[in-house]
Amino acid sequence: MIGVLTLISGSILSFPHVLTCDGYSFQFLASCFRTNCPTLSAVADPKQRYEQLLSLAKRLEAFPEAEKTSENKVAGCVSQVYITADLVDGKVKYQGDSDSQLVKGLVALLIKGLNGSSPAEILQVKPDFIQATGLNVSLTPSRANGFYNIFRMMQQKAYQFNNQPDS
Repeated sequence: MIGVLTLISGSILSFPHVLTCDGYSFQFLASCFRTNCPTLSAVADPKQRYEQLLSLAKRLEAFPEAEKTSENKVAGCVSQVYITADLVDGKVKYQGDSDSQLVKGLVALLIKGLNGSSPAEILQVKPDFIQATGLNVSLTPSRANGFYNIFRMMQQKAYQFNNQPDS
């Protein structure tokens, strides 16, 4: 089975490795690509990808200073990265921040892709989608590892909500 993204520009991208995960995984991230970063995976120039991430970072909701705690800090990132999550009506709402604008853009990308999903849906997302963005070839190994660690922390926070009543 091959997943296809139709970009706003009209071009089509296929990601056969993404749909080897279950259908939910592709559904959320496809939604993110279509509505928030439709050309990210189509851009060959790493500088232009970085510019798109910086643009996402600028639009990220302000993060409360009081939430910058060790419990919300992402381990394994060179930059300071913080993620919070709330469960509202059975859906997870994330907030995040970083002291690096580029990493803040990565946080924004993940938030836009995962916000509004149930904890169970988020837990079904596999990290294969990182290759679909094309970021794996644009990021330094330490930033790519940090991106993965941010994603994993978001899943851990979703896991804590799984089988719990809404807050």
